Amino acid sequence: MNYINSATSPSFHYRPAKGWINDPNGLVWFKGYYHIFYQHSPNYETPWHESMHWGHARTKDFVHFEELPVALFPDKDYDIDGCWSGTAIVKDEVLYLFYACVKGETQAVAVAYSTDGIHFEKYEGNPVIETFPPEGSPDFRDPAVCYADGKYRCVMASGNREKHSAVLLLYESDNLFDWKYCGVMQEWENAKFAECPSFLQFGNKYMLSASVCRENNHSFSIAVGSFGNGRFTAEITGEVDKGPDRYAGQIFRDTRGRAILLSWIPGWAYAGYRERDIGCMSVPSEITVNDGKICAYPIEEVRQFLKNSDSSLVRTQDGFRILREGRDDVVYRGELKQLLCIRDGDVLEVFVNGGEEVYTALL
Repeated sequence: MNYINSATSPSFHYRPAKGWINDPNGLVWFKGYYHIFYQHSPNYETPWHESMHWGHARTKDFVHFEELPVALFPDKDYDIDGCWSGTAIVKDEVLYLFYACVKGETQAVAVAYSTDGIHFEKYEGNPVIETFPPEGSPDFRDPAVCYADGKYRCVMASGNREKHSAVLLLYESDNLFDWKYCGVMQEWENAKFAECPSFLQFGNKYMLSASVCRENNHSFSIAVGSFGNGRFTAEITGEVDKGPDRYAGQIFRDTRGRAILLSWIPGWAYAGYRERDIGCMSVPSEITVNDGKICAYPIEEVRQFLKNSDSSLVRTQDGFRILREGRDDVVYRGELKQLLCIRDGDVLEVFVNGGEEVYTALL
């Protein structure tokens, strides 16, 4: 498979020159660049032929990207079966990467750090969180680390099999290396587990997001609320990202205070569908709250690509339809006050009513 030379490949949706790409990881501003890390198999165009690595790129504008050397290799005993998803945080001019380290059936948390943002050294005391608590399960992954309410916080995604619920578990630390378990932070009933959380300051509030996996589907949940004494209280919730061809959204706060969402296209449901599979990142969207609704709208750097129409986007009497080759169309029914889209090769991202809903399709 060679999508780089395809006429229908994306041009401003980031993807590596070769190899498999999925979840965005460690989104962060560091030393003059936005850094994008991601799940990566550098030697194969499909997953599971080798343990997961962290690929790496950087950009100043989310239009032009520089691919950098692989940041994390599964080269330690504790991560021999993969350096899975996680996040990044800057402390004292050092960039720290927190990731789920996998060995056999064991999923734990490890950390690596760098002073230049390119070359990373793994902490000699890894793993820093060794196993899941009673409220969790072996599905214990995707550390989301931030500084909140006077301490460093780590949110872990998991599931409670006895209660049939997806959970986010909260840890705290004073130094990024020694972590104390604090309890369940968020829970969703009738679900298997959560994945890919984000936790960040949002104005004078906080934002918490996760991909919630149920038996036959998943959703991307975003909540805005208060956080204090180790507890998060949701005040506004939403599921703005409607898919169907995107997954594993991660939100980070840039130096301008924007909450920026980046997701993986096309998501697991599309993998292997055809020879010209395209794995890439979405365009970055800013998460805002407008009239009590959580919205996602392209950041100003990429708004130049917004259009009012596209040949694959057809307005109907009660909404619109996205035409997809060889698969069912995406059908939307509802009021349309505004309909804009971004088309890049075979990728179409549709923003409904100022970003109240976002639909992404690989055509």
